[in-house]
Amino acid sequence: MIHSENIQIIKQDGKPAFAVIPYDEYLVLAENHKSDEDNGVFIPHEVAKEILTNGTSYIAAWRKHLGINQTELATRMGIKQSAVSQMEKPDINPQRKTLEAVALALGIEVEQLIQ
Repeated sequence: MIHSENIQIIKQDGKPAFAVIPYDEYLVLAENHKSDEDNGVFIPHEVAKEILTNGTSYIAAWRKHLGINQTELATRMGIKQSAVSQMEKPDINPQRKTLEAVALALGIEVEQLIQ
């Protein structure tokens, strides 16, 4: 997992232009990207940016990207909003069954939620 405290943002004309990350983390991203190409998994730039720059979980980043609030996601999943809040914590690793339910509720593939 990429940790936002390890990322250096270089600005150009006052706007973010480059992101510098430790080489080991780059290798992980490159390998993940390579395997993502092999299995057709696509993660939009906005989702990846939210995860990398803010340390947001995949679930929360996707939910925000799709314009869905926690209450709506909870309703779609048949659970309480507080359960969604818990599963969105960055340090939580939901079980595959949970990720499958989230993916179904968001209309995405479960592979798009796996790091």
